[in-house]
Amino acid sequence: MTRNETIRNRLLGIITVILAIGALRASYPVTMPLAAAFVVIAAIWPIKPWLDRFLTPGLSYVATMLVLAVVVTGFTVAVYFSAAQVVSAFERSWDRLDVLYRHVSDWTASWGWPLDGEEGYLRFVGVARGFLQNIYTILGYLGFTALLVVFGLPEVPALRLKLRETFTRDEQQEVLASIEAIAEKIRQYLGISTFTSLLTGVATGLYALAVGLDLALVWGVLNFLLNYIPVVGNLVGIVPPTLFAFVQFQTKTAPAIVFLGLAAIQLAISNVVYPMLQGRSLALSPLAIIVALSFWSWVWGIAGAVLAVPLTAAIVITCDGFQSTQWFARLLSEPRRRE
Repeated sequence: MTRNETIRNRLLGIITVILAIGALRASYPVTMPLAAAFVVIAAIWPIKPWLDRFLTPGLSYVATMLVLAVVVTGFTVAVYFSAAQVVSAFERSWDRLDVLYRHVSDWTASWGWPLDGEEGYLRFVGVARGFLQNIYTILGYLGFTALLVVFGLPEVPALRLKLRETFTRDEQQEVLASIEAIAEKIRQYLGISTFTSLLTGVATGLYALAVGLDLALVWGVLNFLLNYIPVVGNLVGIVPPTLFAFVQFQTKTAPAIVFLGLAAIQLAISNVVYPMLQGRSLALSPLAIIVALSFWSWVWGIAGAVLAVPLTAAIVITCDGFQSTQWFARLLSEPRRRE
């Protein structure tokens, strides 16, 4: 291959990547639910073979979906009741909360962004409408993803038959090995995410107890559940306890202590512990994980941040299977130790 041909192929490769990224952003309503459904199916699939030992294939599918439904319902109910406890606590301290609101309103008014009067009311209405629209959009995507999971799960056993009709025996083994490796990495990712979320929840609850903040258990549960959502979950885990500290203690020192402590917990676990554990488990470098979170957040928003690590692991495994892209897989992976 001549030098000109090499340069041309590299330029074509760069153009292809740019077009693919643009296509992913433009096709978000379809490609994001597909990726999310793949992650969910890979996570829950081991339950199906285990249930096959006790149930018929049809019943095992139903039981697997029931297990998933129970997990999702439990997550939703826990978030709802924890949030209800927080709202109820704020309602009981409405007079103190009104004082906080007036302080915040005076501060925002000094920056030309008043919260009082008709203008402030219209701002709140706009924020509320945007929030409700986002909820409806999220529910729509969740429904589409659930539909893909329901119809995609029975297709897993049929995959071997389709591969047998398409590839040779050696190619089948290679493709299946890559798919199984990706699924295993996804399960490792979810396991580590659960561990770090539990660590965040326990640390938050203990810190709230240490500083005398009420609802310590609720703050711990909320931080555990919302830590699965990068960035937004971290903010939700910090801001409400800080506001509640102002309402409870009526001082400026206590909210500052709560804020700094919770921020330190979130930053330490999200930016140090989490990338380190994910890097060791998925053979991705911590820097690659941080870059992946930033990139996929830019492509697909919050959903991209949630799916960033499994998607990046899948790309690395796929690239490692082709000689021309192995350099990219090595670039994102941890250096291999010599035996």
